[in-house]
Amino acid sequence: MGIAAKRNIDFGILNPAKIERIHDASVYLMEKVGLRVGGTRGLELFKKAGCEVTSENLVKIPRSLLDWALKTAPKALTLYNRSGEPAMTITADNPVYFGTHADQLEFVDPTTGKVRDFLKSDTATMCKLADALPNIHFVLSVGMSKDVRPEIQTQISFIETLKHFSKTVNFSTNDIESLQEVIDIAAVVAGGHKQLQEKPFIFNYCEPIPPLTHPEESTEKLIISAENRIPVVYMPYCMMGGTAPMSFAATLAQCNAEALSGLVLHQLASEGAPFIYGAMPSVMDMKTTIGSYGAVEFHLLVAAASQLVAHYGLPFYGTAGCTDAKTLDHQAVAESTMEIFSTLLSQANLIHDVGVSDHCNSVNPKLVVLCDEIIEMLKHYTQGVDVDDDSLCLDMIEKVGPAGAYLSAPHTMKNFRSVFYPTLFSRKMNNPDASEVDGAIQARIEDIMANHRVPPLNDAVLAELDAWTAKLESR
Repeated sequence: MGIAAKRNIDFGILNPAKIERIHDASVYLMEKVGLRVGGTRGLELFKKAGCEVTSENLVKIPRSLLDWALKTAPKALTLYNRSGEPAMTITADNPVYFGTHADQLEFVDPTTGKVRDFLKSDTATMCKLADALPNIHFVLSVGMSKDVRPEIQTQISFIETLKHFSKTVNFSTNDIESLQEVIDIAAVVAGGHKQLQEKPFIFNYCEPIPPLTHPEESTEKLIISAENRIPVVYMPYCMMGGTAPMSFAATLAQCNAEALSGLVLHQLASEGAPFIYGAMPSVMDMKTTIGSYGAVEFHLLVAAASQLVAHYGLPFYGTAGCTDAKTLDHQAVAESTMEIFSTLLSQANLIHDVGVSDHCNSVNPKLVVLCDEIIEMLKHYTQGVDVDDDSLCLDMIEKVGPAGAYLSAPHTMKNFRSVFYPTLFSRKMNNPDASEVDGAIQARIEDIMANHRVPPLNDAVLAELDAWTAKLESR
């Protein structure tokens, strides 16, 4: 299991005054402008809490209710692995953990380099790869396999992920109905719903629809997650110039209002249920009309949002290690590295989309492996510089003296492994004329596929999962 990155560098985009102004602007949007809410249960919860609800399902949330929700939501969160062992602990110490996708619309085949439809069999490849890489802590199961019927994709993808991945599973569902089934399937592995609540090795992902809209699908997913006490991410995807204003501050305020109003509903459904604040404040590229995943503004605003959420004391879910490029080229490396560096310096906690390419159309195993190395490299940067008696080593410097050498000093022997030594990048005395990095990545993938062993589930659990698969496929 990989170790979370240590942050020991002061870095900030928003100062306290800016945070307060954005918060006040978000409260104004919630109190005075309101948010359109779908779903009978969500509307009833808001009404019972004293919110103004119009005939057009516009809900206005008072500041006092938001303050209550911010107090009741847990500030610390522990996520477990499939075996029930603590895997990711989010506290005020502000650790950061990274995750990739178990499945996606398209797959960049690591052998051929060609982009093709994602197939059910590729889930095992992505899960085994993520299971072996030390800086990948979770995968996101999204239900997008081309060769699985759409109405059961969510559940089948989740079952395949459970079979081939031993760490924490993030998941999303294609509809409301499949959410409870996914939770029931996870309970099979956990040993029951009570055990799953006590040691959650899964967490849900869902979104509102900017600007300022919570459709029934979103409100029901929040409520079901809260009722089951399963951690849930609520993540607005605000595109500046499209679904958000063409302004950094305004986009942050709108995104914050959308996420915080989701928090209020979630806490009304089950007070104290675990909630993870997510934010994707990106740009709509006016040349192509895509929502950019590699835009520098996107990752600036993710870092800013993480500061805002740290002010609330909530866990934060962000994005990094992805690219708008279709293949692993210069653009992909530049964008992914910039994003990882930004998020490691920020106050984000859970980071998804590592290895996602072509503005979230495909997942690239080679990029996942490369990002694992980039994360390891940048973890050595963000550890910062400790200054104390032990680290200053004045006694040793005095002992070696002027014109001395440290190569054979016991201190060097003890500490030389603390610096970063790349496994994919080259520091040879004489480098070859052609890059060897792509070959090193390919070799790493082949080694993992041949030699890494994902801890198997026991036979009884596998039999129950197979029964679930058979029931789903018979529909």
